Amino acid sequence: MTEPVRGALLEATLERITFANEETGYTVARVDTGRGGDLVTVVGSLLGAQPGEALKMRGRWGSHPQYGKQFHVEDYTTVLPATVQGVRRYLGSGLIKGIGPKLAERIVDFFGVDALEVIEQTPGRLIEVPNLGPKRTKLIAAAWEEQKAIKEVMVFLQGVGVSTSLAVRIYKQYADTAIEVVRTEPYRLAGDVWGIGFKTADTIAKAVGIPHDSLQRIKAGLQFTLSEATGNGHCFLPDTELIAEAIKILAVDAGLVIDCLAELVGEEGVVADRIPGGDGEDVRAIYLVPFHRAEIALAGQLTRLLRTSADRMPAFADVDWTKALAWLAKTTGAELAPEQEAAVKLALTERVSVLTGGPGCGKSFTVRSIVELARAKRAKVVLAAPTGRAAKRLTELTGHEAATVHRLLELKPGGDAAYDKDRPLEADLVVVDEASMLDLLLANKLAKAIAPGTHVLLVGDVDQLPSVGAGEVLRDLLAAGTPIPHVRLNRIFRQASESGVVTNAHRINAGDYPQVKGLDDFFLFSVDDSEEAAKMTVDVVARRIPAKFGLNPRRDVQVLAPMHRGAAGAGALNLGLQEALTPSRDGVPERRFGGRVFRPGDKVTQLRNNYDKGANGVFNGTQGVVVDVRLEEQKLVVRTDDDEDVDYDFAELDELTHAYAVSIHRSQGSEYPCVVIPLTTSAWMMLQRNLLYTAVTRAKRLVVLVGSKKAIGQAVRTVGAGRRHTALDFRLKAPAGSR
Repeated sequence: MTEPVRGALLEATLERITFANEETGYTVARVDTGRGGDLVTVVGSLLGAQPGEALKMRGRWGSHPQYGKQFHVEDYTTVLPATVQGVRRYLGSGLIKGIGPKLAERIVDFFGVDALEVIEQTPGRLIEVPNLGPKRTKLIAAAWEEQKAIKEVMVFLQGVGVSTSLAVRIYKQYADTAIEVVRTEPYRLAGDVWGIGFKTADTIAKAVGIPHDSLQRIKAGLQFTLSEATGNGHCFLPDTELIAEAIKILAVDAGLVIDCLAELVGEEGVVADRIPGGDGEDVRAIYLVPFHRAEIALAGQLTRLLRTSADRMPAFADVDWTKALAWLAKTTGAELAPEQEAAVKLALTERVSVLTGGPGCGKSFTVRSIVELARAKRAKVVLAAPTGRAAKRLTELTGHEAATVHRLLELKPGGDAAYDKDRPLEADLVVVDEASMLDLLLANKLAKAIAPGTHVLLVGDVDQLPSVGAGEVLRDLLAAGTPIPHVRLNRIFRQASESGVVTNAHRINAGDYPQVKGLDDFFLFSVDDSEEAAKMTVDVVARRIPAKFGLNPRRDVQVLAPMHRGAAGAGALNLGLQEALTPSRDGVPERRFGGRVFRPGDKVTQLRNNYDKGANGVFNGTQGVVVDVRLEEQKLVVRTDDDEDVDYDFAELDELTHAYAVSIHRSQGSEYPCVVIPLTTSAWMMLQRNLLYTAVTRAKRLVVLVGSKKAIGQAVRTVGAGRRHTALDFRLKAPAGSR
């Protein structure tokens, strides 16, 4: 590459973005300089810029040996276009809510090159454009003013080294006080604005002059470390671990961190507790307050439910089980195995119980039997599951309507539930399937809504990965010494034993290598190189599986990757699968956000809990399909697995990512006709037995492994990397006064 010419300026209109890495901000784009000739390639951090915008870029010219002359962008600002063609392109690009390509053409045809000045100075004149009413005129004027304010925030953030793509979120959070908050309380951003973590807030703080050893910084670092821990599934951190992790990110003296932690524990938001450690010594556990409250409340409510004398299904206290089970066998056409009978009796006589077991062991038929008997006694049965897909499956299994836990509780904006201890669910029996997915906060909300005397049955496979959110609720309930009654089904039924998917799931769970030859529902494409494995995965999904099995590659096939990054990670696979299954087409609208392009037909998944979306919130891991991209309204519509259409403003698209390939963690609670699992040694640190077991058990009919035998062997041999920091089991065992 030739030595670049520095300090150059380039003014041009952004025509298209050909590549963007959302993690680093590195972008490759083509721009039109307006001087005729070919488009110019520019490279650098351009995240936030949209096609149609006129840019003033500062940087340097250079030459790439393969791609030729390029302009390396160091920073940029947007400028208003000065030609009729530029104005038309700018207005029609979807930047201003309420103006699409057709309306932009009408406005520019009427006002010419002065169109932007009219919108800026005298927006009331827009009503002069034929068929443009006062309502639309006001909408456009308001959108223009908001866009100006956001640009001001962007310029300020660029000055302190922050990506422009976060400016919209910061502006939406703080409005006119955005710059003041960023300047004086930058660490607030990490807690208030989704997508901004401690590192970004720390970069801003440094730029605005906040000292490296300030109390504000150290306390923010401690809270961030706790928050990251809950994101990784822990309910608390031992104080020694918290201090050590905080020192790593803060790079300050240990004494300062210890002193600040002592102050922080005395303030709102953080609490310390004593928890028995594994070595017999107590651990000083540091919690964020919501997790401490939830753990204590959940243990207390489950204990109260177990011990209450009230019973909303008294008929089963003295039922003739011989007659009841004979009636059940006649109704369902099949007899229960002894351990299934025990589970049925437990659920119908105990106020709280757990049913666990692997695939093919009869959990589903046992649940159906429990529901049939309860309804025969006219009990009001309520069925729920953590995800839309799992709720649909429970509905199909029992023949009775099931809902997601969120919908059942009618969660409202902010996360409060319509049903709680003051307004409990009207139910005699509550059955929750896929209970391994229940995190601490959701399990606590559910427990609060259970009335004394109601029976609660939690059903799930405890050997799967724990919940995405903090806690290991199902595992804690089943821990030795807890008072929660449970049954574990271990026997694989004959019909299930004929399935390669089921038998290999149990082999993996037992630490044995799966059988990959001679089966018609379990295959391995052996590929050692990660990039070749990624190409093979795309080919298997887009071409081979549809040709051999007639499955729809978007609807019926799900790629489950051990990790997001890497050549065979979910991120790279989504790019390849989108190109193969939902490529760009002329006349079909699409919207770029950061490194992603969203198109109608795209499979997508939600990245965070958002209680303000949909009827009862949209939650981390919710999947759906993009059904509409509305450039003029600046919104995208997703139809979720709950069959609900949810709108996303273009500024909110960082909440969505593509879901042609998802991490195995994100697949929990879902079932697919076919799963394809890329396993390469590049994901070495993630290759664990319960990860592969969870992925395989997501498949109803077909599993295809793509990757190296060495990686599969590593996954099968490696037992999980230790327990999460939770104390629900301790609180369930402890006397009421010591919880």
